[in-house]
Amino acid sequence: MNFIGSALPDFTVNAFQNGEVKALTRDDLLGHWSVLFFYPADFSFVCPTELGDLAAHYSEFKQSNAEIYSVSEDTEFVHQAWHEQSPEVGQVAYPMIADPAGVLARHYEVLDVDAGQAYRGVFILDPEGKVRSYTINDMGIGRNAAEILRTLTAAQFVAEHGDRVCPANWHKGEQTLKPGTDLVGKL
Repeated sequence: MNFIGSALPDFTVNAFQNGEVKALTRDDLLGHWSVLFFYPADFSFVCPTELGDLAAHYSEFKQSNAEIYSVSEDTEFVHQAWHEQSPEVGQVAYPMIADPAGVLARHYEVLDVDAGQAYRGVFILDPEGKVRSYTINDMGIGRNAAEILRTLTAAQFVAEHGDRVCPANWHKGEQTLKPGTDLVGKL
């Protein structure tokens, strides 16, 4: 299924953040850009390196009016224990969503039912909760927070300037393109 433009479903899940467990709903993800960051499991190997990388870039995501939501099939209590035990994960200040019933993972088709784990999916949602970008990696392939941030920034630019597009490797402040016949064959 192609998820571009698809809407965030109704849901209620628990999340661990800043020493507390709280309920999150669809409405909590609206009104700002959201990055749903699915990963296979707590207390694993590649996952803490990814969550730590996101934590290191968290202030940049917040400056871009975006919230990161890491999501796994673990419970909020396992998230808390991992946060307290792992130096890397202990840096995480964004919500760690518990999705043990696979509500979000099933909706975005990243759940490996046999393994009971999510593939490494990244879904960038606009303030209306619609998917503007997504990637899905196999479980052994880690991701890069700087590239997710770059993609978020490009999605925000395109949303704001609908007549302009971002070329490969574009970063904020660099030249964009205005599609038209004057560019045909010139790039």
